[in-house]
Amino acid sequence: MYERHFGFALKPFALTPDPGFLYPSRQHGTALTMLEYGIESQAAFSLLTGEIGSGKTTLVHKLVRQLGERTAVGLISNTHARFSALHGWVLSALGVTPPGNSEIAMYDALTDHLIREYARGRRTLLIIDEAQNLSVQALEELRLLSNVNCERDLVLQILLVGQPELRETLLRAELRQFAQRVSVDFHLKSLDAGETAGYIRHRLEVAGGEPSLFSPDAVGLIHAHTRGVPRLVNQLCDYALVYAYAEKQPGIDAQLISQVVSDRRGGIALGGLTVDLRPKPLSVNDAS
Repeated sequence: MYERHFGFALKPFALTPDPGFLYPSRQHGTALTMLEYGIESQAAFSLLTGEIGSGKTTLVHKLVRQLGERTAVGLISNTHARFSALHGWVLSALGVTPPGNSEIAMYDALTDHLIREYARGRRTLLIIDEAQNLSVQALEELRLLSNVNCERDLVLQILLVGQPELRETLLRAELRQFAQRVSVDFHLKSLDAGETAGYIRHRLEVAGGEPSLFSPDAVGLIHAHTRGVPRLVNQLCDYALVYAYAEKQPGIDAQLISQVVSDRRGGIALGGLTVDLRPKPLSVNDAS
């Protein structure tokens, strides 16, 4: 709608996780480096957490895009409270069809696949998104699954991605052995005021627009209302562009941002403007 009006080649604040728009903030750059290090150093388990909308999925997509052919990737993204039958989900993520539906048949098919990939010079990376939904039993099954790795080289690496509740779960006494196997750990925090300004400019530039389209006062107000959560920043900026287009304004000022927030507060969209962003650090193997 507003792309032509502002000269955009792409929609700058779409909510879909596009790694091409990943803003290289210090913490996002560090997180990406840590995940890359985990893969190169053959970490059995890596952990990435962050609040809702902090950019975890975009970061993971960026990581996957950078991986070469020596790494086979399987992604499980639809976890839920009753998530079970782990081997079946892993096989599906890796595109493997087992010869039967028994646990033994599925386990044998999975181990055979991992070993074949390793013989071809490829390691397998299993990514589990929304991992905070996994039960203690499912996490323990993952730990046992990692025993397929041999002493010197890993055929399977696992990256858990989730909200802060995942960290709390991993600190439970019954998961102590699991937590001890987490070699790489990073928690994404919200953007500060300077990072929020850089984030907005970056996305405008990537979309082919004018990086100063939002006035400094508007950017300050956006940070105040969103607390620097990237997804909320995207939502508020997108609405601001719609409003500016409707009113034929050439740019976005603080008054327009205030109008958007006033109009949209209480609705479904932008309903997360009051989220609690307090970090919950993990004390075991904390590499962040």
